[in-house]
Amino acid sequence: MRALKAGKSPAIFLDETSLFDIGACVVDGIDIAPGRAIPDDGDPRIDHSLEGFLFTCGPDHIRHPEAIEGDADGRKYPLHGSFSSHPVEITHWSTEGGNANAGARVPLVLADGGTALLEREWAIDGETGEVSLNDRVTNTSAATRPVFHMYHMNVGARLFDDAVKLQGAMFEGGGFGWRFGEDPGGVFCVPAGDDGDGWATIMLGPIATIGGRTLKVSFRTDTLPYLQMWRNQQAPAHVMGIEPVSHRWVSRSELEAAGEFHMLNPGENRTYGLRFSIL
Repeated sequence: MRALKAGKSPAIFLDETSLFDIGACVVDGIDIAPGRAIPDDGDPRIDHSLEGFLFTCGPDHIRHPEAIEGDADGRKYPLHGSFSSHPVEITHWSTEGGNANAGARVPLVLADGGTALLEREWAIDGETGEVSLNDRVTNTSAATRPVFHMYHMNVGARLFDDAVKLQGAMFEGGGFGWRFGEDPGGVFCVPAGDDGDGWATIMLGPIATIGGRTLKVSFRTDTLPYLQMWRNQQAPAHVMGIEPVSHRWVSRSELEAAGEFHMLNPGENRTYGLRFSIL
């Protein structure tokens, strides 16, 4: 992995073997990623990705495995789709002028035999410490197909105490403590809304173990209109996920029946964006 950092930002370690996702995310010498404190889902690709701070789900599927439509052998889309484990072609890398940026192309082979291309751009503003991600997914197949997208931002809950809160306009009452749902964990998915500028924002903190800092995450709501939240404290797991996502938390068949697939013709693309700071 290669570290990218500028000014006030955390050091993010970009995984060249899996999509340029973030492995370690280091704040004042402390890695806030969960590491091995994660559930074992039986898929080594996802185990590798989930232990990092951010991994990407899609583009042919999100969430848990479901049958590939019309497949004679009864195969399923893999857990969280086909993104994870694809190596990258780095297009540029710069840490000049007090800022930083890095880009990559990722040709993808999909579970149903199709292909796609992810073009990924990371940028860091050294003055503010904000880290930005912009993605473009293009259908390079010969057939029209749906596209899905989810960012899993995973934080090691070993860092949290009772003072840590979630805040965001999409939450009932504007927020609550980080131990939502019933122990040892849970999942929920809500419309993200937006802050009036086409983005939605969630705050997590203050986190005393990293100097009382708060994690601020914003994401584009035109293509990521939902926010899924997940936590798992079933030993040995100790992790919480902030997950901007393109679709509701229902089955593929229900999404298709409701006309909620986002279809891409050959050569068409769809773009996504996320930014975060830890200040």
